[in-house]
Amino acid sequence: MSKSVFIILFTFLCSSAMAQLPRLSPRPVDVVSLNGQWELNGKYPVKVPGELLMQGFNIHEGETAVYSRKLELPQTWKGQRVKLRFDAVSSHASVLVNGMKVGEHEGGFVPFELDITHALRFGNDVLTVEVQALTISDYLACTSQYAAHTVAGILRKVTLFAVPETNLSDLTVVTQFDKNYKNAMLRITTGIANESDKITGAEIRFTLKDASGKAVLRHSARRNDIPARTTSQQAHELAVKAPKHWDPEHPNLYELQTELLLNGHVVESTSRKIGFRQVEIRGNEVLVNGRPVKLRGVNRHDVHPLQGRSLSPALDRQDAELFRAANCNYIRTSHYPPSEEFLDAADELGLFVESESALTWINHHAAPIWKLWSYTDGKFLPYMVRANADNIAAGKNHPSVIMWSLGNESNWSPLWAEVLAFVKKNDPSRPATFHDQCWGGFNNLGSKADIANYHYPGVNGPDAAAKSDRPVLFGEYAHLSCYNRRELVTDPGVRAAWSAPLVTFYDSIYHYQGSLGGAIWSGIDDIFHLPDGKIVGYGPWGPIDGWRRPKPEYIGMKKAYEPVRITQLRDDGQQLTLQFTNRYDFTSLKEVRIEANGVPVNLDAAPGKTAVLKVKKRDGAVDVKVTDPRGFVCVEERFAPPVAVPVHSRTMDVKWVEVPGGYTIRQGPYSWTISKTKGLIECLRRDNDTLMTQGPVVSVIPLNGDDGGKPNVAGETYQNNIYPLKYYPLYTIFARKIDVTTTSEGVRFDAQLQFKNAEGRQSYIFTTKGELITEYDLKYNGGDNPYQYGLLLQLPRHFDRMSWERNGEFSVYPADDIARNKGEARLNARTIGEVEPHGEIPAGSWKDDANELGSNDFRSTKRNITRVALANGNGDSLTVTSNGTQHSRTWLQDAAVHWLIADYSNNGSEGFYNTPHSDGRINIRKQPIKGKTIILLPWTNH
Repeated sequence: MSKSVFIILFTFLCSSAMAQLPRLSPRPVDVVSLNGQWELNGKYPVKVPGELLMQGFNIHEGETAVYSRKLELPQTWKGQRVKLRFDAVSSHASVLVNGMKVGEHEGGFVPFELDITHALRFGNDVLTVEVQALTISDYLACTSQYAAHTVAGILRKVTLFAVPETNLSDLTVVTQFDKNYKNAMLRITTGIANESDKITGAEIRFTLKDASGKAVLRHSARRNDIPARTTSQQAHELAVKAPKHWDPEHPNLYELQTELLLNGHVVESTSRKIGFRQVEIRGNEVLVNGRPVKLRGVNRHDVHPLQGRSLSPALDRQDAELFRAANCNYIRTSHYPPSEEFLDAADELGLFVESESALTWINHHAAPIWKLWSYTDGKFLPYMVRANADNIAAGKNHPSVIMWSLGNESNWSPLWAEVLAFVKKNDPSRPATFHDQCWGGFNNLGSKADIANYHYPGVNGPDAAAKSDRPVLFGEYAHLSCYNRRELVTDPGVRAAWSAPLVTFYDSIYHYQGSLGGAIWSGIDDIFHLPDGKIVGYGPWGPIDGWRRPKPEYIGMKKAYEPVRITQLRDDGQQLTLQFTNRYDFTSLKEVRIEANGVPVNLDAAPGKTAVLKVKKRDGAVDVKVTDPRGFVCVEERFAPPVAVPVHSRTMDVKWVEVPGGYTIRQGPYSWTISKTKGLIECLRRDNDTLMTQGPVVSVIPLNGDDGGKPNVAGETYQNNIYPLKYYPLYTIFARKIDVTTTSEGVRFDAQLQFKNAEGRQSYIFTTKGELITEYDLKYNGGDNPYQYGLLLQLPRHFDRMSWERNGEFSVYPADDIARNKGEARLNARTIGEVEPHGEIPAGSWKDDANELGSNDFRSTKRNITRVALANGNGDSLTVTSNGTQHSRTWLQDAAVHWLIADYSNNGSEGFYNTPHSDGRINIRKQPIKGKTIILLPWTNH
């Protein structure tokens, strides 16, 4: 940007208390889309909208990419003003028509509008857009740094439209209810621009229609004479009797038609959806339409592995639908404003939106440029103001937008105070927030935004928030596992372990007044498959992957955010007494559909209240389903006894014999071998078939936070070369002593074992019921902090079928969730040579994705098991039975199937974890570790 342009921008924004928003005309019904194929640098076809780099074109700092295309304009547009609208260009655009510069814009992810009338010929017109990346707005927003690649190009749609010389330049809608929140005042501010050379008399006419198309209000404003080359602002206050409220649970929309008349004739008409919604702050609560709300939210980036930060309208809507179906009522648009299409979807489907300006990490350690720049330097103020001005101009008429975010994780300064004053002056109808830390010693510099913020609190954060005199928003909380990258590709079960602590966390948020809510970090995996073969980004930190498939965390988010919490009060044998707690903000239980064992039931409880239902059991259980008034299932519960430990009644002969170097135990047709030197089971056979290649040996799996090791400044280390970890049993040196006894159960071996980094005992009981019962009790002298420990078996590779039952954290899971309470999984190992297949659009469920260890489903830890079995295709199987306190994990390694029965397991090593997600971590150095595993041999017809 030239020095003269900078001075003009600074003067424009900083005069008159910085009180102007950029012009964004109310678009007429008829527009011309300029989306499609353009030409790049005079010879290459390029898609608009779309990221340049994702199409194979990279521009470096200081370089310019030149887009061009021909314009075919209707001849009927002659004599009118022709407007050109870009919804987003990253990060600086200079626009020319027929070689004449018509304007420029600095800043990505926001729309801007230009008048191109004076440059048109209405024949052989050529539009040129000169795009630069990595300009000042990119640095202030950390746009390219954050995406781990240069985000450049025309990212969102481009439209062209014509308006009369006297035209609507602005339409701002604000709704306000009376004290009873029944009747409303519709406040409309219009801008009428007279772009002609003579005075013009103009009139405005409004028609408000409900969802059925019925006109509920008509209003004509008085004639207004507007001098040539000036813009007139008019305020209109229209009383509306008992309009339907807009809230996320009842997203009632009206159509506002605005007509501009000159000399009694309609010369321009525009229409948009509006909602009657009022946001207030009282004490430390946020009220919408007079009711306090809790924000059940998630952060959302614009992201797709192949499209980058340039999304289609279909993806925008799909995201809104997926998050709404997960019981979210709030989206924070991190860290830039959303598209018009996403806001339209939020308005229609029912989602609160916090629209964030594209300003990130100003004087934050994650942005190293601030070691060079001063965050209090006034030269940055125009860009900071403009980022917020563009944000407001784009989103101000959307009822879903309930607050403005000034910026993300930055140091508060006098510059931010001026930005806040600008935002409050230009939109006093919404609160503003600023993402810093409102307590503690880190990044807490006394911000004055209406809503306080804190990122990554522990489970006691809501209690602290309740003591604040402002509402406190946890703008980022409950960070998903992401940076423990090798741990995650090894055991996807780490993801499933995130869910139950989230329920505990949100229960705390719900309990405390003043704790406004929070946005989970993050919503969608931030991964980009670049055309040159690289995979980059922050990685898999979303409950939804980049292909829009739900991951294991999705059900956890949905459970935590359930608008109806169902608990069992009593079990009277034949029936259950259930309590329904209504956690909706605006909806009575009589509005939702509740089914118990498939039969609709009627309950009535206001928000925050409870209702009780007695239900007869069916087949010993009660199944409950709640369907939201908007049409999706929001709650499913099954009330049934826990899965019992299987009981087996059979008899096998058990014999043993000492042989050179060891012991042979015959258990029916099966033969076990124990090494006399090591005191360990060497193998299990039936005739010539090997069923186990190494017996249960103690294994300690350490926590591993390895992020892949790529150089970075803020954790953007996702890359192709992230490989699974390998795990082994403790290295056994020798057995000090082995005792053999015969009991009524069978034969018992007790071994005193010396490992490289542990010592203690392990026993084996070969029972007449066809079981191996093995127990261990060791003193461990190895590393400090385990992820898991237990007994590790090795089986031949063809044991590639797993089935299980468990007492899960939740009673109902999706059928394709790796954490489902009962299921079957296949090994299906696949060598891909990198963290995920580059450029490959997956065809199946997330559970079926695979690497060399096996499918996500097969290799993920199954927690709280009662039964797990591994089988081959010949009818052979081994089964572990448990009491619901152990955990099973299987994977392929070194040409054998490894099977860990863990007596201890935690939630993994993610560094962002705070309580309750970090709960359960232990230090076992020089501590006893112990456990017990029961392995059941199959009946055989061989």
